[in-house]
Amino acid sequence: MLKNLFRKREYVTVNTRNLDESSSLPNIPNGKWTNCPKCKNILYKEDLEKNHNVCIGCGHHFNISARTRINQIFDEDSFVEFFYDIESKNPLNFEGYEEKLKLNKEKSDLNEAVITGVGEIDDIKVATAVMDNNFMMGSMGCAVGEKITRIIEYSNENKLPLIIFTTSGGARMQEGIFSLMQMAKTSAAIARHDKEGLLYISIITNPTTGGVSASFAMQGDIILSEPNAVIGFAGRRVIENTINEKLPEIFQSAEFALEKGFIDSIVKRKDLRNYLSRILNLHEVAEYAK
Repeated sequence: MLKNLFRKREYVTVNTRNLDESSSLPNIPNGKWTNCPKCKNILYKEDLEKNHNVCIGCGHHFNISARTRINQIFDEDSFVEFFYDIESKNPLNFEGYEEKLKLNKEKSDLNEAVITGVGEIDDIKVATAVMDNNFMMGSMGCAVGEKITRIIEYSNENKLPLIIFTTSGGARMQEGIFSLMQMAKTSAAIARHDKEGLLYISIITNPTTGGVSASFAMQGDIILSEPNAVIGFAGRRVIENTINEKLPEIFQSAEFALEKGFIDSIVKRKDLRNYLSRILNLHEVAEYAK
């Protein structure tokens, strides 16, 4: 009958799928994707690496290893590592320190929190130290201070410009006063480098804090920084609790440091190699950096 044409159905049939049948689900390989900590976008790791480990969406600069940075900055096959055999000891017999060093060596494939050596940028030879926060947050102990001091002295002896890339949580507490002494030792070496009339470029990456920020990181003739890098000495909460005031959100950022005149420029990672090349040529270091 015609009225049956408009009758409401009492039920519908829904096809079901067994979710345990993994073969019917899309196959997404593990380890191929990562989240941007700033904008929360999901990023394909291969695309991220092609973009210098910078978020394509918001421009967030991911932390990178020292070896990755060396490959990005220096001419291909030009970098030669020096002082590899200098490693941390346990001068204060700090409990568990040897085990922590061993674990960090295995995790980071480094023997310390800095790589030192000589490389070339557009055929200009440069002495360099590149810190890596994958090794105990880039903390500065005796070995880090010694390696950095030696590469500064090598720069002095060979009349080379010096570039240091910093990233650090500060002095290494397991080495106590010995780690704090590295601030004075590296600063004295920088002073001798300056007396020779040689160029020192300091490049601050995220984060650069504590004893490193209070010594060689802020002693460059030219001080550059990556965007949004944390730059400071004491931690934000320590300062807020000390002065009993809330600090602005921009405090201890590269942008804040630039506004206050503590650094000279903020340079995006993709532009940094060309930027350094121009600085080296403007200062005519190619005339003596042979």
